[in-house]
Amino acid sequence: MNIEKYSGIIPAFYACYDNNSEVNPEAVRDLTKHLVSKGIKGLYVGGSSGECIYQSVSERKTTLENVIEACEGKITVIAHVACNNTKDSMELAAHAQSVGADAIAAIPPIYFHLPDHAVAQYWNDISSAAPDTDFIIYNIPQLAGIALTPSLYKTMLENPRVIGVKNSSMPVLDIANFRSIGGNDRVVFNGPDEQLASGLIAGANGGIGGTYAVMPELYTAIFDLIGSGNIEKAAHIQTLATEIIFAMCSCTGNLYAVMKEIIRQRDGIDCGGVRKPLAAITEADMPVISKCITMINEAVKAAVH
Repeated sequence: MNIEKYSGIIPAFYACYDNNSEVNPEAVRDLTKHLVSKGIKGLYVGGSSGECIYQSVSERKTTLENVIEACEGKITVIAHVACNNTKDSMELAAHAQSVGADAIAAIPPIYFHLPDHAVAQYWNDISSAAPDTDFIIYNIPQLAGIALTPSLYKTMLENPRVIGVKNSSMPVLDIANFRSIGGNDRVVFNGPDEQLASGLIAGANGGIGGTYAVMPELYTAIFDLIGSGNIEKAAHIQTLATEIIFAMCSCTGNLYAVMKEIIRQRDGIDCGGVRKPLAAITEADMPVISKCITMINEAVKAAVH
């Protein structure tokens, strides 16, 4: 397993829609090319930021196909393929392998609280549909309702395709724990954007985050600063990024709607809005969005000096 291709900043890709809230392939390609130009390591496609639970299997395939076409093999592509049933998840896994994704990832099934052995079977079934593709476990217990336990992780490591964990639980200790269990030949991604710096110090190989695409310059700077040992400046840039996150979350509109509007205004790429029932931005959000753009631009200047 080539750990290097998973070491770095991997933005979670946003759903791209047209004015009718249909997936917009052109916008998918535009956003992909924009992010590649920012020096990211890869893209995480079809996860929470991609509004996966509100999209059909065919829509998720369309998005992945256009990302892979647009990135031209320049970056690592991880396809999140989990649905709330095994059949659709396996179909997406097989498709991801067929179009050349570097890895697939999956949360556990949500709503029903399944026992560990059923979750393991679900993940192994998905992996079996893409037998030549790396598999990443997505641990986000605060939303999925099921946590990746040390014993379940050890069970999953018996699957030779499992290369590691995208850990979005809040305790940084979990990153150190999964690193200890998997050893140096497994990957651990930091999930919570607000703690990328501390996650990297705790042993994460890189980060996959939902706010990375709106300000990739800050997160690539944090990664590089930690790597060079400049902890003090990394902590400062992390604080600036976290303040921006808090400001974006103060809007009435959903966070993804806010970030897409920032990208439209700051980068000239129209990704559309969000799909209902996610809340659209309001007129009252616009001054906050303008403030966030200013905050991002000022933070980028701080990061490069």
